[in-house]
Amino acid sequence: MYDQAEELKNRSKQFAIRIVHLFRSLPKTDEARVIGKQLLRSGTSVAANYRAVCRARSRAEFISKIGVVVEEADESVFWLELLIDLGIVHQEPTNDLAREANELLVIFAASQRTARRGTPKK
Repeated sequence: MYDQAEELKNRSKQFAIRIVHLFRSLPKTDEARVIGKQLLRSGTSVAANYRAVCRARSRAEFISKIGVVVEEADESVFWLELLIDLGIVHQEPTNDLAREANELLVIFAASQRTARRGTPKK
């Protein structure tokens, strides 16, 4: 059976692949490489850390690990926006990737909120 977790594993992996392709296409300037490396790290981390979420052994571990995914997805959105705002990449071809980053962020943040519901605060 193909469930939502498997779909998100695949979707986040495809996102990581697209991030790698974007990184490879960046201009060879210092600022593009520095920002690009940050995006490469955070964008690929979303997929890797989501796989860890799927292996969580407890609700607390799930909440902790999904928090990392949310942070990395949010950071990816930031670096993409920065590349666009600085004119390092053209907005049109990058819009779809930025939209996917935002959608993944919304999905993972909603999962984090759902998991936190009913969890006593310390």
